Amino acid sequence: MKIEDLKKIAVLGTGTMGPGIAQSYAMGGFEVNVYDKSESAMEKAEIMLQANLDTFVEEGLLTADEARQVAGRISYCKTISEAVAGVQFVQETVSEKPEIKTTVFAELDQLLPDDVIIASNASALNPFTCVPERRLPNFTTAHWYAPPHIIPLVEVAKGERTSEDAMSVTVELLQRCGKTAVRMEKFVPGYIINRIQILLNTEVFYLLDNGICTPEQIDLAVKASFMPRGMVLGLVQRYDFTGLDISANNIVNASYVMPETSKRPKVLFDHVDKGELGVKTGKGFFDYSGRSAAEVCQKRDRMLLKVFKETKNLINEKI
Repeated sequence: MKIEDLKKIAVLGTGTMGPGIAQSYAMGGFEVNVYDKSESAMEKAEIMLQANLDTFVEEGLLTADEARQVAGRISYCKTISEAVAGVQFVQETVSEKPEIKTTVFAELDQLLPDDVIIASNASALNPFTCVPERRLPNFTTAHWYAPPHIIPLVEVAKGERTSEDAMSVTVELLQRCGKTAVRMEKFVPGYIINRIQILLNTEVFYLLDNGICTPEQIDLAVKASFMPRGMVLGLVQRYDFTGLDISANNIVNASYVMPETSKRPKVLFDHVDKGELGVKTGKGFFDYSGRSAAEVCQKRDRMLLKVFKETKNLINEKI
């Protein structure tokens, strides 16, 4: 299959990621069929997607007419067979449970022509073990980050039997939708960014559990240092500016000792045990009471859009 053959896409699963992913493909000019087995999830997805488009209009990223055109390219389907009829690409983003993904891929195997590309949004789970063997040459990943309609990154990982055509079409599709598609030559659970974030989690919970600083102080420190610097130097090129000899000496003569990873960080599980789960419950490490989750997410989206407007040209610029 070539990118020119790709006209219609199915997005399966309308949880946290589905609406934003569908919006991104539709903004790229593609017809998009959306499906979830839960009717209430489908209803929420349609509301969320419209709210996202409203934010894009308010921020000047789309005109009202363009937003209507994007919405008009999205269809909400009642069955999986209806959703995948006539599509050339399937984006799977169902629950991260192997039995659910295996069932969905088995259904797709019965419904799809052989040349349709299937891309999974699975994160920690290895999706290549859940798909029928004959589908592997046209199976890859398109691993998005929340909120997917705003965050540019999508990680595309190559399985042992994934064809070069499937990889190149997936990467080009994402690029046409305005995404930064980062190709990975091998699949590894967590991909690039989640693996780095897991290491950060170890330190965050160590600092909080030991009363070294507060959530507000940690966030202020990173916002005022390596996060904005990372837009220019990333994580690897900064070593060249530090000096590789200095970095090597820091490792050899390390006074820093990595804390042990806690399987149950107290500061995290105290909130969970109290039902304080973050934005969706109105409270987590921070307090969001008095505002709906939609209001909080819209403010987040506006702030993120402002950041990416200012830094968009830096992502691919080299020193």
